Amino acid sequence: MRAVLLPGSGSDEVFVRRAFAGPLRDLGIELDAPAPRRGNDVVAGYRSALDSALRRAPGLLLVGGISLGAHVAAAWAAQHRAAAGDRLRGLLLALPAWTGPPGDAPAALTARATARLVHAGGVDTAVDAARTGAPPWLAAELSRSWQGYGDGLAAALEAAAAEPAPDVSALRALTVPAGSAALVDDPVHPLAQARHWQRQLPHAVLSTTTLAAFGADPEVVGRAAVRRWVRASGTADGQPGRR
Repeated sequence: MRAVLLPGSGSDEVFVRRAFAGPLRDLGIELDAPAPRRGNDVVAGYRSALDSALRRAPGLLLVGGISLGAHVAAAWAAQHRAAAGDRLRGLLLALPAWTGPPGDAPAALTARATARLVHAGGVDTAVDAARTGAPPWLAAELSRSWQGYGDGLAAALEAAAAEPAPDVSALRALTVPAGSAALVDDPVHPLAQARHWQRQLPHAVLSTTTLAAFGADPEVVGRAAVRRWVRASGTADGQPGRR
C-alpha cells in the first residue's frame, strides 16, 4: 500500500515526512510526499501528483495531507471515487481548516496576510513577522519552508487561500475509512472544523492533541491520523487496517 500525502499552505514535503513517515513505516505502508510547486499552480501540482499515483502506482492507495493538503486530497478522492474503486482504501486528514469556500476562515486570512507581507517586503519580512507571533518551533519551520518557495511564496499562499475545501456533499460521499487528527488549541485550524468533517464523513475517527505536543514531535499528528484510520477501517469493513 502507498500513501500519497500533501503539504499544507506554505509547507513542504519535508514536514509531511516528519509527521507521517514513521507511523506509516510501522504498518509497512510506503509514503509518497510530493514536493509542492512554488507558485500559483501549487494546487494543480497536488492534483497532478494524485492523478499520477492513481494511473501509475500499482496496488492500494491512501490519500490525504495536512491543512490545504487534506482539503485537496479529500476533494480529489470525492471526484475520483469511481475511477479509484477498491484501490482507494482511506484518507489521512490532519488539520482541516475550512469546509467549502474559504471565506474568512482563519487559515485563509493568515495566508492572505502573509502573502501581502511577501509582496511588500519579501520572504524575509514575512519570516520576521512569523518569529514575533508564532511558537519558536513553528517560526523555525516556516522560515525553512518559506525560503524554499522563494519568489513563488506569495502566489502559492494566495492560491491556497482561494481553494475551496470539500463541501458537505463531497465529504458525505467519501465512504472509505478516514483517520483524522486535530489540535485542541490551534486558532488557525479550529478543532470545530475537524469535528465537522468527522460528522460528515461516513467512516471517520478523530484524535486530538496540542500545539505544543505537535511542535515537540510532529509524529504525534501522523500517528494519531494513522491509528484512527486503522480504527475506522475496522468500523467500516469489520477488518482492522486491511492492507
